[in-house]
Amino acid sequence: MRSAFPLWTQGHPDCSNLGPPGETMKHSHTRAQETPATLPQADAPRLLLAEDDSEMRCMLSRALRRSGFHVTELRDGRETVSLLSHCATQTPEQMPHLLISDVRMPGCTGLEVLAHLRRSHSCLPVILITSFGDEETHEEARRLGAAQVIDKPFDLDELCAAAWTLVPAS
Repeated sequence: MRSAFPLWTQGHPDCSNLGPPGETMKHSHTRAQETPATLPQADAPRLLLAEDDSEMRCMLSRALRRSGFHVTELRDGRETVSLLSHCATQTPEQMPHLLISDVRMPGCTGLEVLAHLRRSHSCLPVILITSFGDEETHEEARRLGAAQVIDKPFDLDELCAAAWTLVPAS
């Protein structure tokens, strides 16, 4: 019998609040309802979304789910690094396909998360989003291998389109 939870989140201490694909997590960690039209298919690409602002995270998550992604929401850089470290022990079929991360987050920045990924030799595509998109931030992100850096505010459809261009063809 297939579990409703993706294998790449099982066993991780921060994943006990994750529900089946298509559920949105509120800041209080209670499950919100989504309409069936917004629920992704079981084989939807798996996306990690790291954003410390709960309203922004909810808005991005909803748009990405409607676009067809299975989204796992993360609140800060430490939580993201912890989950990515756990994911490294999973099979390729259980790994996330993409990470979208804010640059400025508590605990560890999106740039530090990206550096951690590259030190672990991960090729996971990363889109960084930031309200502070100075040239130095963009340059460091490129040096670390970010696929794209998008300055806030941005169009949600453009973010979804950028995410889809980075998902490997099945």
